[in-house]
Amino acid sequence: MEWESDEFGASHAGRAGAVLADGSEPEPLYFDAGSGSFGCTTSDWWVYDGTLRAPLATHLRGCCACGWRGSALHPIDWSQVDDERPYDSVAPGPYDDWQDHIERVEARTVPVPAELDDLVGQLEVRLSTLADDAPLAALRVVGALERLTGRVGMVAAFHTRADEVPWESVGQALGLTEQEARSRVASYRYRS
Repeated sequence: MEWESDEFGASHAGRAGAVLADGSEPEPLYFDAGSGSFGCTTSDWWVYDGTLRAPLATHLRGCCACGWRGSALHPIDWSQVDDERPYDSVAPGPYDDWQDHIERVEARTVPVPAELDDLVGQLEVRLSTLADDAPLAALRVVGALERLTGRVGMVAAFHTRADEVPWESVGQALGLTEQEARSRVASYRYRS
């Protein structure tokens, strides 16, 4: 995946996805390394250029690791794609669509009290300045925050009861997949 949000990480990692003329997504391509059973598989949009038996993609759309696919199709102008470095080509339309998806994911998450959200923002600014001016003091504060978040995270994780709240709902509240939500809660619940 090419794009990741700080908050939702791998649960909502995004990329530009190739779309064929018939509207379908092409199968991942396998590239043989030449000997043995070694090779690689990729779904990078730029490999679907019609060469080496690859199908020709005509459009791009935003894709997310959660399974979301953007409905908007963005035409590919292959004459604008650098043959030597196709992976450096910019796909602003799919990225913008994925950003809209991330905003909708965030809107479904459990709200954070505004005063805490502001406080976290202020803390980030102050700690960034402290890291430049007095890095050892910043490391001390970061250590204190890690201990604090560990303790509070453990209490919150124990109050998150899977028998009362389905894991799918926990995932949605945190903006994560069900598996990532289980992992997040477990990482705090079983912290040593």
